[in-house]
Amino acid sequence: MSRKLAGFVRSVGIPVRFEALPDPTFLPGLDIRFGTLFIDEARLLYPGDILHEAGHIAVSDPAERLLERLDPSPGDEMATIAWSYAAACHLGIPLEVLFHPDGYKGDAEALAENFSTGHYIGVPLLQLYGLTVEPHRAAEEGTDPYPHMLGWLRS
Repeated sequence: MSRKLAGFVRSVGIPVRFEALPDPTFLPGLDIRFGTLFIDEARLLYPGDILHEAGHIAVSDPAERLLERLDPSPGDEMATIAWSYAAACHLGIPLEVLFHPDGYKGDAEALAENFSTGHYIGVPLLQLYGLTVEPHRAAEEGTDPYPHMLGWLRS
């Protein structure tokens, strides 16, 4: 699963490197440095976290994306969750892989329920960034609604 997700991440223009990460990381087996997603498969506990961390890179301001460390705003955190859900839908990944029980500070079940019922957080920011169109505006825009993505990287 980690190789499949990493392949998708690479395909949207985010560099990925598989290597051992000697230091503790915020999420086990994953790190972001200088716009690159690092994956330590020996320490990775939840492959769905690959999409979440890639989402941080994808929704960040392009100039900030290349900094050594990202410092996402609360809004960008919500956009990241929406981005990762859209990616999971695009790839046909089950929601429980993305919203696993040990993730999202205990809110994974609520997030899975919200997204599965069409209550999408973060989508207005994705629309602002030109990455998708909110469901209530898709018809007037003449495009498919979120979770369909118009693009995967904020420009």
